[in-house]
Amino acid sequence: MSYVIINSCIGNLLSFSVGTALTWASPEIDKLNSTVGITSDEGTWVTSSLHLGAVFGPFLFGYLADSIGRKLTLIGIGIPVAISYLLMAFIKNVYAFYFSRFITGLGTGGLFTVMPMYIGEIADSSNRGLMGGLLNLFLCLGMLFTYCLGPYISLLAFNLICAVFPITFLVGFYVYAVETPTHLLKKRQPIKARGSLERIRGTTHVSEELSAIEKALEAEGKASLADLITIPGNRKAFIIGLGLIAFQQLSGINAVLSFAGSIFKNAGSSLDPNVCSIIIGVVQLVSSFLSSVLIDRLGRKILLIASGVGMVLSEAPLGVYSYVNDTLHKDLSGVAFLPIVLLIVYMLTYNVGSGPLPWTIMGELYPSNVKSLGSTLTSVVCWLMGFLIVKYFNAVQESIGLAWCFWIFSFCCAGSIFFTVFYVIETKGKSLEQIQDELKR
Repeated sequence: MSYVIINSCIGNLLSFSVGTALTWASPEIDKLNSTVGITSDEGTWVTSSLHLGAVFGPFLFGYLADSIGRKLTLIGIGIPVAISYLLMAFIKNVYAFYFSRFITGLGTGGLFTVMPMYIGEIADSSNRGLMGGLLNLFLCLGMLFTYCLGPYISLLAFNLICAVFPITFLVGFYVYAVETPTHLLKKRQPIKARGSLERIRGTTHVSEELSAIEKALEAEGKASLADLITIPGNRKAFIIGLGLIAFQQLSGINAVLSFAGSIFKNAGSSLDPNVCSIIIGVVQLVSSFLSSVLIDRLGRKILLIASGVGMVLSEAPLGVYSYVNDTLHKDLSGVAFLPIVLLIVYMLTYNVGSGPLPWTIMGELYPSNVKSLGSTLTSVVCWLMGFLIVKYFNAVQESIGLAWCFWIFSFCCAGSIFFTVFYVIETKGKSLEQIQDELKR
């Protein structure tokens, strides 16, 4: 147990690094304007290049995870993340920032594909949920780190500090981590698999668990895209996964994370935009704990519906506030606190439902033989939508106004409520066999 916890924490230093990258643009883009002299369009490319890279990450690192192993692949993911921060620290050229953010995106897409796979294969059934939740926790910690430190130190200093975390991960993970027994058995290395499992469990009595892994691998078959689409149960699982991820992105989360500071400024908040961003980061961290507590008590559908309702009730009024402030030019000094309150509600409700639950539900819906394919394709859709939203958010905001952006996001959140009520199945307390039976109905 102690080995799994330590190993997971070392591994999730990479998740922390990705968290810093996801919110990097919020405090750093303005510094680029003064140090490198980028245009507004170049700024959107620097911001969105991460999401573009993440589109390709699942394919590249998903393939490597099966060919060279989970451990070496995660190390391979950490290398471009470390390099990107070093490049952004020392090379003052907009194209270097494009490249750096793109390769960070490759690592980001790979992380969400390979890290859950690695943790799932070293954790036992009693702590798998807890260990899996560390990814989201470290991700939120990284985001909060950026909001707290990024605005207050130089671009050089911040990038150098951020480079420390992936470098520490690379050294620690290489020295301490082992390859998973599942991968070693797939590669027909039973002796190494036993040694790996003995170190993970801290005991030599692993024959029963090793035998169970072997039987599970024997039962798995290769799956094609046709199997994912033509088999009714697989198709419904795929549609649910795609739908939940699409509505997640259409809630506007990546726009809020990437442009938090400018959103607060444009919304007319009375608080310092950087302070507002820190508050949002703290709320995000707290709500990630809340989600892990509630998920098995209330169920997936209830949390998704509550999340959708909360996001509608926060983003729609934000649109009204922005419209009155920007278009009608009314004095809102008496309610200048409203933007931060509404965005706190938005982040709180997003993180207890629409943020983490699509990934949780996908892991429960897909049978093992199509899980990798289904998850990879869904991840690609997730990051492609994230790229498009982040790349064009500023342009759309300038064209139609911040108010309409929030109203469109809130309309999509309303759509997610109906999708969840009428199409998503509840998986709480059900075996994988029961879930598959319900998908086939």
